[in-house]
Amino acid sequence: MFRLDGRIALVTGASRGLGWAIAQALSQRGAHVVLAARDPQALAVRVDELAALGGSAEAAAFDVTDAPAGEAAIDAVLARHGRLDVLAANAGIQHRSPIVDFPLEDFRRVIDTNLTAVWTLARQAARAMLPAGRGRILITGSMTGLAARPTVSAYIASKGAVHALTRALAVELGPSGITVNCIAPGYFGTEMNAALVADPAFDAWVVGRTPVGRWGRPHEIGAAAVYLASDEAAFVNGHTLVVDGGFTIAL
Repeated sequence: MFRLDGRIALVTGASRGLGWAIAQALSQRGAHVVLAARDPQALAVRVDELAALGGSAEAAAFDVTDAPAGEAAIDAVLARHGRLDVLAANAGIQHRSPIVDFPLEDFRRVIDTNLTAVWTLARQAARAMLPAGRGRILITGSMTGLAARPTVSAYIASKGAVHALTRALAVELGPSGITVNCIAPGYFGTEMNAALVADPAFDAWVVGRTPVGRWGRPHEIGAAAVYLASDEAAFVNGHTLVVDGGFTIAL
């Protein structure tokens, strides 16, 4: 079960954090992974790491907010491999500021990266998958799309929107054999959260507030991605899988 042999998967934000964890997990289950991020040198290192583990991978360096570049990257995958089976639209950014001081340009930057880029990549992936009559689109959301906290209004808005986008695309593309699902992580000890992990008070709050008593481990998001990308999840569509150790259900 949960094998992805012969599948072609594109993962954005794949050079670090949860994107790298997703890329590793898909590779370990047999997929050929196209790792996408902005830094070609960082991607080259990750491709070599997967190769050293017996995986099959290649790099596609582009900025997800550059829609033509993203479309060209997917077109290049089709030209090389003749198919795209999985899109993991994971790349995202954060900006923290009280709403009264939140610069409009930073709000737009977060929305462009976390929402608009997901939509443009999903659109191009759907164009690639429709002729095959099958495909998997995975979107990285957030538990903050379900429960809010102060100073991250743009991030919360973007993640709530991709949860809704997941449902919209699932309804539209499901009849064509393409499932669309969302993974909503809780608190994970990634580079994006480095400042929070390093704050003893915040660390204690996360550990105490999470029923399983710890931060998430990146490979646990990878496992969720493998499931949703697999044939075993063929009847799971439009779902937001919350991976937060129970944080959002605890009072």
